Amino acid sequence: MEVTPLGFGASHLGEVYLRVSEEQAQQTLNAAYDSGITYFDSAPWYGRGLSEHRVGHSLRHQSRSSFILSTKIGRVFHRPRDPSQFDRSGWAGGLDFEHRLDYSYDGVMRSYQDSLQRLGMTQVDLLLVHDLDISELGSREVVDFHFKELADGGWKALEELRSHGEIKGIGAGLNVTGMVARFLESFDMDFFLLAMPYTLLDQEALDDDLPRCAERNVGVIIGAPYSSGILATGAVAGACYRYEVASEEVLSKVRRVQTICDRHEVPLRAAALQFPLGHPSVASVIPGVVAPEHVLDNLNQMSVAIPADLWKELKAEGLLRPDAPVP
Repeated sequence: MEVTPLGFGASHLGEVYLRVSEEQAQQTLNAAYDSGITYFDSAPWYGRGLSEHRVGHSLRHQSRSSFILSTKIGRVFHRPRDPSQFDRSGWAGGLDFEHRLDYSYDGVMRSYQDSLQRLGMTQVDLLLVHDLDISELGSREVVDFHFKELADGGWKALEELRSHGEIKGIGAGLNVTGMVARFLESFDMDFFLLAMPYTLLDQEALDDDLPRCAERNVGVIIGAPYSSGILATGAVAGACYRYEVASEEVLSKVRRVQTICDRHEVPLRAAALQFPLGHPSVASVIPGVVAPEHVLDNLNQMSVAIPADLWKELKAEGLLRPDAPVP
């Protein structure tokens, strides 16, 4: 499959970090589709179902062949025992549903069918194993348990869906390095969605993950190309980096990158969006957006001409790895 170099990450429409009105969510999705963005990514976890509802409400009115849609498995949702006592701590909004981790055969199929109903569609194009890494599950023991669960049954469900033509590709959404090799050794992967390990600020995925993908001709999509915020806002007070408030060390590095970008008259956002696409395995970047103007700004940043000297200077100053391929 081919996806647009700029895609749409729908995590923020699940109100993970801030409230988004229904009207604004639909305006944002419509702006993306009308502007020619045809790859959209969601997940049950984003707003505990809310993101999928919103994405589906917008896209199901369009020709199904005019866009590519991905969602994820790994969590199954159910009604809380007492909805009035539902704990939303850590979330700005979203829906009031509890979840359980489930990478089994039945769990994959349940999650897939639930997603179709939330989306209001009978097909998604790409299905990903979501968050099967230590940054999300908390311990190696929990990761190992659910990886075995996937190997013992969940993967069979995914392969059945792919072989029957219900989905066109299987991926894994990961937040840290180290799991790509395990997936490639265990399963016939089509692609990965990497959030955080390969951005203008961090290139640790060059050590092992991206070379393995290139060797196996496995595609890569880059989530959170703004490092969860700081590469969009710049080094302002309270800027977010890897979903937490940025440290002074990170703020200082961003200021140095910003200085070089300013010297070459290139917006920091443009460099952040375009950098990952320089790697031959990377097919798309999918920043999260919550307003139509964010969609239009991202499109504008993708069209900014970036001189080769900018990348050279970043490498010379030790702000970008010397082995990092650039656009």
